[in-house]
This record gives sequence, C-alpha cells and structure tokens, in this order.
Amino acid sequence: MADGKDEKKGRDAIPSILSDALAVSFDNHVGHNYLEDYEERYAIYHRKEDKIPFDLEYLNKITKGGLPNKTLNIALAGTGVGKSLFMCHVASAALMQGRNVLYITCEMAEEKIAERIDANLLNVNIQDIVDLPKQIFDSKVNNLSKKTQGNLIIKEYPTASAHAGHFRSLLNELALKKSFRPDIIFVDYLNICASSRYKGSANINSYTLVKSIAEELRGLAVEANVPIVSATQTTRSGYGSSDVDITDTSESFGLPATADLMLALISTEELEELGQIMVKQLKNRYNDPTINKRFVVGIDRAKMRLYDCEQSAQNDILDNGKEEEYDYKETTDLKKKFSTLKF
Repeated sequence: MADGKDEKKGRDAIPSILSDALAVSFDNHVGHNYLEDYEERYAIYHRKEDKIPFDLEYLNKITKGGLPNKTLNIALAGTGVGKSLFMCHVASAALMQGRNVLYITCEMAEEKIAERIDANLLNVNIQDIVDLPKQIFDSKVNNLSKKTQGNLIIKEYPTASAHAGHFRSLLNELALKKSFRPDIIFVDYLNICASSRYKGSANINSYTLVKSIAEELRGLAVEANVPIVSATQTTRSGYGSSDVDITDTSESFGLPATADLMLALISTEELEELGQIMVKQLKNRYNDPTINKRFVVGIDRAKMRLYDCEQSAQNDILDNGKEEEYDYKETTDLKKKFSTLKF
C-alpha cells in the first residue's frame, strides 16, 4: 500500500488504518447503578450543559440557551422562504462565537454557500460582492479572521449521493489531515441526502427513506457529540400557508418523530413588506413548545441575515409567548372552591 501497488486502497488509507488499530479500548461500564452512582448522577444534574447559543433572543429563549450536543434540529419551510438563509445565518453566528463549523451542502455549490456567508459576515449586499475590489475584500476577510478563533469548512456533495457514512468519513479526514473537529454541523438539506441502509435502487417508500436518513444523521450527531442542523420542505398544501403545521412536513412524518427541535419558517406578503419572517415551534424537546409558540424575527435577504425585532412586533402575534405569572391568591381561591365541592 505504501508503494502504491495496492489496487483497492491508496496511501491515504494508511492513517485511518493506523487509527483503527490504535483505538482498542476495554470499557468496564455496564450501566448506571442507581444506588451506588448517586454522586455521579447528582454532579450530572448540576453540570452546565455545553450548548451552541444563537444570536437571536427568542431562539435562545425557546431552547434554554442554544442547541445541545447529540441533537438533530430541523427548519421546515417552503421553496424560497429561507431555509438555506436560516442555516447560513446560524453558521455565521457560530463562527463568530469562535466555534468550528462544518457546512455540508447537497444542493448549492460550495462557492454559493460561501457567497451567502460573505454577505452576512462582511456586511455587504450579496449582489455587490462581485463588484468589491480585491484589496477591500482581502481587508474585510483578514479583519474577520482576527475576530474569531473558529473555522468554517464547506463541503459539497452531489445531490442524493452522500449519506451519513460519507459524512463520517469526512469528519475522520478533517481530523487527520487538518486537525479540524467541528462544534456544529449543517446539512443542506436532509431530504436530498442518501441513506446508508437503503441503496438508490431499493424499492422503498419515501416515509421509510426520509425517516432512515433522519435517524442516521441523528446517530452521527450522537457519535460526533455535536448538534446537527438541517432543513426540509413543506408539502404542496403547506406552501404559502400562513400557519404551517407539523403535518405539512413533506415526504415523511418520520422526520419530525426523530428530530429534537423542529421550527417552521413562515413568510407572507404582509411579513415580506415588514421585512420579517415568522418562526413557529412544531416540536421542542428542550423547552415547553407552547411558550413563545410563534414569534417573528427580522430578515435582510440582501445580506442573508436575521436579526431581533422590537418587542412591539411580537405583541401583535396571537401566541406572543408571554408566560403566565403564578398567582398565589387565585390558586388558593381555586383550592378552596374545589374543596367545598361534593363528588
């Protein structure tokens, strides 16, 4: 193999073979002993969970501070609403926090994703980037690199040809060749990935296929100990709807069953005029999804950026997310009332 005479494997395979050979371990852990391991359990209860925070107030509110590791998080929207914009913005924010970001695209070219992130981070309209003089462009990128300790790698795969196995190999290659280990992974987007369990020629329905892809991506998130962010399309009935529901998920209801967080991105003509986009919680394992069920964020499509709206914009929404305060007197009166009833 080192001489290049192996027909099946080249020299690039040697590091992974050595890594596998040196990765032998003996794990004595056979489970959590409830009565004996109580101190460890107590420490876990009080340990601060490592999360990737958003730069948007309401997204942090509904997730209790950001995206935890080992999770699959999905944005649901119709064509052209802003799925890729949402992911590019969250990726840009994570990079500016000093995080390592891996952006996997199966739809747009690497350069197109980089162009969107340039518009966001360099504060330049996406149409004007091509007109920037090279000296100014170099200066902006150099200034940007001084503000963050993180790195961003964008990897493109052909549509419907890459699956979690390819992504796992990519993580190994990046770790071996570039000493790069991502803190968060974006997959743009889930429905046009392949499944490692079902080959392209397999005669299976879309429910099984998409559910399989979602489970494999969530398994990769657990294995790599990172949050994965991806997106999916709405059905035809959900496209253009002002109140997208979880049942409007295209192709497979197995996706929302697998995801930890699922947000719908909703755009109407009225919201477009206001420069806003509505976010609706469809599923949330981090917090109560009935609190702040709907809220709006500002959107600047020219700079591929989202931003917080003023509180007055949230007050016009039916589910504006105000938590009801605990009223001791009201609760006491209710208890007295029920205690006098005879059943």
